[in-house]
Amino acid sequence: MSDPAVRRPTVAVFDYGSGNVHSAVKALIRAGADAELTGDRAAALDADGLVVPGVGAFAAVREALAAQGGDEIIERRLAGGRPVLGICVGMQVLFARGVERGADVDGLGEWPGAVTELDAPVLPHMGWNTVEPAENSVLFRGIEDERFYFVHSFAAQDWELEVAPPFPQPALTWAEHGSRFLAAVENGPLSATQFHPEKSGEAGIQLLRNWISTL
Repeated sequence: MSDPAVRRPTVAVFDYGSGNVHSAVKALIRAGADAELTGDRAAALDADGLVVPGVGAFAAVREALAAQGGDEIIERRLAGGRPVLGICVGMQVLFARGVERGADVDGLGEWPGAVTELDAPVLPHMGWNTVEPAENSVLFRGIEDERFYFVHSFAAQDWELEVAPPFPQPALTWAEHGSRFLAAVENGPLSATQFHPEKSGEAGIQLLRNWISTL
């Protein structure tokens, strides 16, 4: 039985109209957070952690996020060192650009580089896949050899951000489907996964638990 005196970290799952995100809320609660789906600006700014989900096309997610003020909320949180976790297209829009079906769209620009189509015989990349976690990863602690659930055709396939001391090096986790791509990034208060932790069984719950432990 959990101790009622122990406060569960609060996590806001940002609601800007991106598909079915209730499974993410349920997974975060299972992982130990006091999580809620909210489009409220104050709640998104004040929570211990913010999760930015994303399903669909890069341009549509970017536009919907901006319409709800999500870009400013993310920027303000990161400026104050407040943790943010992007999932799937919620990871992709953190990069500078998304090149999708002939459209070259500006992302949030938190990281340089472009999200482009995977060079693979079968797209989308849908199903379970292994990953290659960085040695300094916190997210994958204890689950380095597990499989995670992906659904995507586009990804960041290069890492262009140069980080110099005293700032710690980002933890980059890679996966492969036709071409090699970034499966996850941990960069100070900003983390993201290309796969869906909430659809990745016990390994996904543990990854969320690891993230919640940093809040």
